[in-house]
Amino acid sequence: MEQSASRSPTQVLHKITQILNCFRVDAPELSLQQVIKKTGLPSSTCQRLVQDMVHEGLLDRERDRYRVGIAMVRWAAPGTLGLDVVQLVKPVLKDLRDETRETACFYVRDGAFRTIVAVAETRHVVIRPFMVGMVMPLHAGAPGKIFLAFDPEALSAAAHSDLVGFTEATPTSLETLVSQATTAREQGYYAAFGERDLGVGSISAPVFTHTGELAGAIGLGFPTQRVTPDDVDRLGPVVARAALEASRRLGYDNAGHGARPR
Repeated sequence: MEQSASRSPTQVLHKITQILNCFRVDAPELSLQQVIKKTGLPSSTCQRLVQDMVHEGLLDRERDRYRVGIAMVRWAAPGTLGLDVVQLVKPVLKDLRDETRETACFYVRDGAFRTIVAVAETRHVVIRPFMVGMVMPLHAGAPGKIFLAFDPEALSAAAHSDLVGFTEATPTSLETLVSQATTAREQGYYAAFGERDLGVGSISAPVFTHTGELAGAIGLGFPTQRVTPDDVDRLGPVVARAALEASRRLGYDNAGHGARPR
């Protein structure tokens, strides 16, 4: 006799996945009724699957509350070994470069500085060089504003550094940096023009880890003769979408953490 579609392995796995997806960092423990409501599964089906998952170690139960089982944690551990953030982000940089035709970079923070750790270079003849290993201060340029907005330690690090004025556009006061960080947090991206070098601009957005912490900043770098402030409304959301895709590759779930973690 053929197995019914409702009990096929694929259907069962899908329902198990639905149940596991109910549990998030901000909702680690749920009652059976909460799981039923979140999944939309029939009560009897959901109850049976939850009992089976407890038996197999996929869920743990304490009184009337359920949480992800220790077996799931144990199985997940090997998947984190050798996890290379740069390798996960590189395809996103290439896609962003191809979509915008500008150089795409991924930055990480070290104290009051940001460092490029991955680059997808534009194919334009006229370029501004961005290379892996380049170190720049947080207070000048769009990527730094992302760290100031979403990394709790970044503002303190910048406040204890020399806010050198590289150009007339460079912010040199903590008050200005706080205001710019607020804008970056509200927009989900930030654009800067000529803050570090005249003729160079950047647009950046935050990349988050699976825990909702800032992993780094994705950004475009370009000559201002090709990209101007008039282009920000068009390119800003493109960079933000790329950053979200990079975050998803790192296991981030914006539904679970909120659209703009702080």
